[in-house]
Amino acid sequence: MTDVKRLFDLTGKVALVTGGSRGLGQEMAEGLGEAGASLMIVARREQWLAPTLEELKAKGYPCEGMICDVSNPEEVQSVVNKTMETYGQIDILVNNAGVTWGAPAEEMPLDKWQMVIDINLTGVFLFSQEVGRTMIKRTYGRIINVSSVSGIIASLPDGTHTSAYVAAKGGLIALTRELAAKWAQYGIRVNAIAPGFFPSRMTDKILEKQRQQMEKTIPMGRVGQAGELKGVAVFLAAPASDYITGQTIVVDGGMTIV
Repeated sequence: MTDVKRLFDLTGKVALVTGGSRGLGQEMAEGLGEAGASLMIVARREQWLAPTLEELKAKGYPCEGMICDVSNPEEVQSVVNKTMETYGQIDILVNNAGVTWGAPAEEMPLDKWQMVIDINLTGVFLFSQEVGRTMIKRTYGRIINVSSVSGIIASLPDGTHTSAYVAAKGGLIALTRELAAKWAQYGIRVNAIAPGFFPSRMTDKILEKQRQQMEKTIPMGRVGQAGELKGVAVFLAAPASDYITGQTIVVDGGMTIV
């Protein structure tokens, strides 16, 4: 029987993390690095990517980075090719990149709807498809899709309308199950994480206005804190979860159970 330390050891593994330059993505990338993985982090903008790369390298993690629009197939392929050239393999893919747009459904501009779907859902498909091809050849892979409680309960605080985000995150949970079912035969596990509300660039405005009201609806009485997603990402990437696939782990302080 494998001991616990080995169950969470990612030494020799390579992790590609989209949206890995800030916030929850950076936290998960750092956790994978702490567990021993070499990293390729992807961001939309150089000003986000460069300082994070410097920070991760200063902590001693093997780490490279690239700018990428995850909804662009050519750029996705370039990232995967560069990762393969650099490390020779991709063991772990974390699909974290995401955006949102707030507008009532009856007023949502079609181009904004399409932008959110393209980045939050199609981008996950493109990266999973491209990386999945390399994983199928090796008969090994771990894919972690970052969804949201919004994809489960389709409900946000009063006054907040994010129909495209909700649709994309719900679709992402379904895509996770589909890929898990089809790729299990190749030794690939596909799971999702559905965070509740954590302080981030995307949620700061909501939390500023409605944090107290929101925390009253959460059994644990608070929003998420730094470090509370790191362990979940490592768990899903590591041998500790080898018999788990197609699942969505909700990290929300109990928000979705009441």
